[in-house]
Amino acid sequence: MTTQLSNPLLQTTALPQFSKIKPEHIQPAIEQIIAQCKKVTEDLLNNLDDYNWLNFIEPMEKSDDRLSKAWSPVGHLHSVMDSEALRSAYDACLPLLTEYATEMGQNKQLYQAYQHIKKNHWQELDAIQQKIITDALRDFKLAGVSLEGEPKQRYGEIKKRLSELTSKFEQNILDATMAWHKNFNDKKDLAGLPDSALAQAKQTANLREEEGYTLTLEFPSYFAAITYAEDRILREEVYQAYCTRASEQGPNANQFDNSSLMDEIVALRHELARILDFENYAELSLVTKMAESPKQVFEFLNDLATRSHAQAEQELVQLQQFAKEQDELEQLQPWDIAYYSEKLRQQKYAISQEELRPYFPEDRVVKGLFEITSHLYKITFKERKDVETWHKDVRFFELYNEQNCHISSFYLDLYARPHKRGGAWMDTCTHKYQLSDGTQELPVAYLICNFNGPVDDVPALFTHDEVVTLFHEFGHGLHHMLTEIKYPQVSGINGVPWDAVELPSQFNENFCYQMQTVKMISGHYLKKKGQSGESLSEAMIEKLIAAKNFQSAMMMVRQLELSLFDLHMYHDYQPDDQAKKQKSIQQVLDAVRAQVSVVKAPAYNRFQHSFSHIFSGGYAAGYYSYKWAEVLSSDAFARFEEEGVLNQGTGQEFFKKILSQGGSKEPMELFKSFRGREPDIEPLLRHCGIESRH
Repeated sequence: MTTQLSNPLLQTTALPQFSKIKPEHIQPAIEQIIAQCKKVTEDLLNNLDDYNWLNFIEPMEKSDDRLSKAWSPVGHLHSVMDSEALRSAYDACLPLLTEYATEMGQNKQLYQAYQHIKKNHWQELDAIQQKIITDALRDFKLAGVSLEGEPKQRYGEIKKRLSELTSKFEQNILDATMAWHKNFNDKKDLAGLPDSALAQAKQTANLREEEGYTLTLEFPSYFAAITYAEDRILREEVYQAYCTRASEQGPNANQFDNSSLMDEIVALRHELARILDFENYAELSLVTKMAESPKQVFEFLNDLATRSHAQAEQELVQLQQFAKEQDELEQLQPWDIAYYSEKLRQQKYAISQEELRPYFPEDRVVKGLFEITSHLYKITFKERKDVETWHKDVRFFELYNEQNCHISSFYLDLYARPHKRGGAWMDTCTHKYQLSDGTQELPVAYLICNFNGPVDDVPALFTHDEVVTLFHEFGHGLHHMLTEIKYPQVSGINGVPWDAVELPSQFNENFCYQMQTVKMISGHYLKKKGQSGESLSEAMIEKLIAAKNFQSAMMMVRQLELSLFDLHMYHDYQPDDQAKKQKSIQQVLDAVRAQVSVVKAPAYNRFQHSFSHIFSGGYAAGYYSYKWAEVLSSDAFARFEEEGVLNQGTGQEFFKKILSQGGSKEPMELFKSFRGREPDIEPLLRHCGIESRH
């Protein structure tokens, strides 16, 4: 057995020892910690006469935290620094962790211990402890604690298989993304691409030991090509490579195909729901969410679609007319949308993402983000250079409260690179908790984006869209880091329903569109090192704000397409039989597109094959959460619009009533305590520029 001295995952340190973690450490450490966790549970269950919070729940928390702290850096490294050896070790542990979680969830003696606490010690518990016990009892039922015999065994088999399938799904996307690249010797072939994209393409070529310029499917490279390349054939080639990743179509057809994985994931989730006596997986998914039923969610999404569709069609007609006037283009194709949209935006608002990029150098954006946050929530940030990270580009910051007490920390990893999963996310490294024996831990977050990094002597320069992405993820980070709840089960984002967890992130995006705050996050980059120019002018900011809702209805129906596809796929699923042939995933998506989409996707489009959120992430039968939470976030920000965007009193209330509360109370209760009423959909429609009438 691996000794504690030689294995960094078995050592107790405040932060992960990234440089010391080797693939060969992972499985032995996880096996050892799981065995210890099982022993702790067994000893507690068998040696106590009377279970209560102090003698039972707290030791269980401590035991669970040890496993969480060991696995967190492993899962994180798998996402940001993947390798064959790491992937193999990660995959070897998934069934161990799944089996352990299933075993704990179905442990009747453990379930009875929680029931005992509810029955005999309820009045001794505070309101948060009561919610934790209530949530735990619900989760035991969802884990199949009442199952016996074959259904119990099958439940365990399904959970284990799903962990393998979802991991493989994500790995296929990464591999497919890395498998495609295109090299150009002459930059004339890349006419239209801005200097920043050309510089990045040149740097990519150098890293690959190629001449000239190289495009990849990493998002910054893909986005630059699809938005700016004048060569329409190149745009189509890049579009096709991107939207057929991990499928049976496109340039790497069948090599990393997710088709059979998707079918099996959906089928197994349905079977899981039926074992637990739900009609379908959508019903099971909503048990832990704010929304009360699939019917309620369908009505919500269809209402938004009804409000948005006519405006989205008008926006597309306008774009088609523009493309015809510009280039006599008779038929607008999906690979033309971003290209002509950017040109039309420039014509209408005299502003472009590339024109804005020099105004958003990394240091100015991060500094401004901190200034806004510090002012509203009375916290300060301090960067540390002595903390071990997984890559030289990663930065580390600590947060301090008004009393100058260290309250939390986070890692910031902003740039795209090979072997790093695409997209942007916040993940938890450690959780806040405090036990009665004095044991305590501060929350630490991972904040991950995939932007272009510095090139030569030019710092990382962000588009405004990328700034919005950073603010979004930082909102999640604040929810995790500013928690004042000392119980790990409901501190930070823990215990928060999935359709409420986007409230702080989407709320935070609003600061990217306010005159006062855009001035704080912008400052023109000048080549002379250490020097930064003026903020965006008021005239430019007015253009930026005016352009915010450009094609907003088209964007709305795209989000609704994804949300409805997700919900229909999991809600309508029926196993194949002779009487009713089950619709394929592609047919479900096609039907939803026919209902709500305005841009017709080509037959080869396989977007769903890289839709991580619903196949390998936590959003299965829950992608609607983005729009659901946006109603809350827009209405919450409307109060700031009424009382002052940087009103510190309002900021303190948002901090105290939303950000600091984690999952300690129901989100509707928290929202009403901040807003003084039920949420209103009108601010969402106004912020999106959608006419509120049907």
